[in-house]
Amino acid sequence: MIDDRALSRDVLAELAWDPSVTGTDLGVTSKDGIVTVTGHVTSFAQKHAVDAAARRVNGVKAIAVEISVELPFEHRRSDEDIAAAVVNRLDWDAAILPDMVTVQVQDGWVSLDGAVDWNFQKDAAALDVRSLLGVVGLSNRITIRPRANAHDIAEGIKGTLGRSWFFDPKRVGVDVHGDCVRLTGSVHTEHARNLAAVTAWGSPGVAIVENDLAIA
Repeated sequence: MIDDRALSRDVLAELAWDPSVTGTDLGVTSKDGIVTVTGHVTSFAQKHAVDAAARRVNGVKAIAVEISVELPFEHRRSDEDIAAAVVNRLDWDAAILPDMVTVQVQDGWVSLDGAVDWNFQKDAAALDVRSLLGVVGLSNRITIRPRANAHDIAEGIKGTLGRSWFFDPKRVGVDVHGDCVRLTGSVHTEHARNLAAVTAWGSPGVAIVENDLAIA
């Protein structure tokens, strides 16, 4: 069990190591594995990078990113300009079909609505927005259209896991209720655990993945 001071030091070291995190006014506190990062950065992309970097650190159970985005003057854009840039970026993304996603912008905060067939399309839309100048936050409210019944989803995920040398099919359980997938059992590494979740997200119609796999 990593103590709170050591965990805070590890998170700060990871933030300093990551070249996509350029903010220097960042503070980290930890309590029982719950990490809070405070301060400010100059873009929403950096805020996301802080969150991703902190989650990579061993011992982190949950993260509260209490960071404000303070845009430099030359990076500020009107809501109309941001909305136009988001629509243009989505139009150029081959993963997202026309008219799948609608866009709203208020004070630099982008809200995405609509419905897509796959989770990777929802993630792609968020990625498109994240790096745009002027964006200070994102609400990704895109939903996943239900396409397959629970049995088909479960069998598809089990088949994909069974084809991979990372998994022993007898040690991994797949339970599906509606559009929610729950993974149970055990794997040997954190990489395999994450890969199992990615595999579950790859099934059509899946909107929620609960990864309860243990590492053993």
